[in-house]
Amino acid sequence: MKKIGFIGAYDKTDLILYVSKILTTIGKKVLVIDSTVNQKARYIVPVINPTVEYVTEFEDIDIAVGFKNVEDIKKYLGLTEEQEMEYDIILIDVDNIEGFKSFELENAQKNYFVTSFDNYSLKKGLEILSELKEVVSLTKILFSREILKEEDDYLNFLSLGYKIIWNEYRIYFPIENGDLSVIYENQRVAKIKFKKLSVQYKDGLAYISEEILGDVSQNTIRRTIKAIEKGV
Repeated sequence: MKKIGFIGAYDKTDLILYVSKILTTIGKKVLVIDSTVNQKARYIVPVINPTVEYVTEFEDIDIAVGFKNVEDIKKYLGLTEEQEMEYDIILIDVDNIEGFKSFELENAQKNYFVTSFDNYSLKKGLEILSELKEVVSLTKILFSREILKEEDDYLNFLSLGYKIIWNEYRIYFPIENGDLSVIYENQRVAKIKFKKLSVQYKDGLAYISEEILGDVSQNTIRRTIKAIEKGV
């Protein structure tokens, strides 16, 4: 079972759901854990009887909301501490150091730092990293209007002295390319649709999915995205 962290103050819920849709369509059993303060998944993922803690299914993705750690999810699912959850991949959305620690993301197979370059997202997200006690390797997922070296340099400057190692490559997503309008429309109809997303956005999703899977080719992932677009 792979554990993947998505860290930062920037809104990551839709990004994680869209990556999860690719993974489940390929045949992986996926659990998304929303451990953020605002628990956005509670509001955009349909559920009949939401409680303080619950696991629901949406578009073949299991989504856990309100839990403080994996052990509490196991109890909810009727498992003992010794039993493993039957998921291939767990994607964890974290926006605070407590969540990072309680879900033990220092032991994750992969951690992403997700941010845009507005001051709140950038500096609030970096607050989490500033409290790390052990060195963690991170890949940047950057939401930006333009791909500017100055923005990346600024992020590197702000994080100087933190216990992090930035991977050399980074993944960019466009902020203003019509994607938000598509995502908002998908929220209204409670669907995950790829058809009207920009090529750049789908490229980013494909790259993240390829990294997480590790043993699936880029061509297979792109065929999977085409199948999702066609509703196959």
